[in-house]
Amino acid sequence: MTDRLNQVASLHDGRALGFAEYGDPDGKPVFYFHGHPSSRLECPLFDPENAVLELGVRLIAADRPGHGLSDPQRGRTMLDWPDDVIELADTLRIKRFAVLGVSGGGPFAAACAFKIPDRLTRTAIVCGMGPAEAPGAKDGTSWTYAGKPALVRNVLLKMMVVGLRRDPDTFNQRVLSQMNEALPAPDVEAMGDPELAGSFLERTFGEALRSGIRGASSDAKLYSKPWGFRLEDIGADVHLWHGELDGQVLPSVGRYVAGAIPNCRATFAPNDGHISLPRHVMRDVLRVLISAGGS
Repeated sequence: MTDRLNQVASLHDGRALGFAEYGDPDGKPVFYFHGHPSSRLECPLFDPENAVLELGVRLIAADRPGHGLSDPQRGRTMLDWPDDVIELADTLRIKRFAVLGVSGGGPFAAACAFKIPDRLTRTAIVCGMGPAEAPGAKDGTSWTYAGKPALVRNVLLKMMVVGLRRDPDTFNQRVLSQMNEALPAPDVEAMGDPELAGSFLERTFGEALRSGIRGASSDAKLYSKPWGFRLEDIGADVHLWHGELDGQVLPSVGRYVAGAIPNCRATFAPNDGHISLPRHVMRDVLRVLISAGGS
């Protein structure tokens, strides 16, 4: 029997691309792009009711280069990611599909909407990070790593690796305690779910950094420099959700992205933060994405 959570595809350049599948194997395909630093194992944290199975969604979550099971890619750009997605889709014999980017996955969903609109049925961005020029972009805590000088960023990431490997229980408790002190009330409430709190760091930071810091450091560089395309040049329809209480990616970033993409339908949730939002809207997001079909 195939291990659906730990699959690896071989790309044309010899790199391995790790991915997981959730939901209905015969369902409508949605490619899920994880946050930063995070991994293919993130998705169930934001879908506690298993809406992917209930709605008949085949959700495919791939590790970006250098994360989880995926090999690093030297000199990568944000616009290289759509090519990896196409290769994976072709390997899985999926012609058209939707894409969903959450938090740090948002820019990569936008890159797909820009570069491969003919392969997409729909695009969704949930609490997505924005370009450096977005008002308030560097004020959110999601820019903790992206906004630091490379040397400082790499030291912080290496310290995280050491903490996770040396004493993961103590490290997890300390980080979760720090998060709860900084998060808005809706996110604190969400993190009160024992299943979420118990596996959050393992599925996100832990898996992302299993082979080192190259993937997380590479993503951080891509966020903070020009993306290689303009949001204004995205021709595909994009659906966007953002929480008004988000302290990791500020609402001003979501408004900037929504205003820049010509065909963007945006929903701003007044009572949600960065972690509570995807958990509360995932079912609605998936309904929107699969309503356009795909094969």
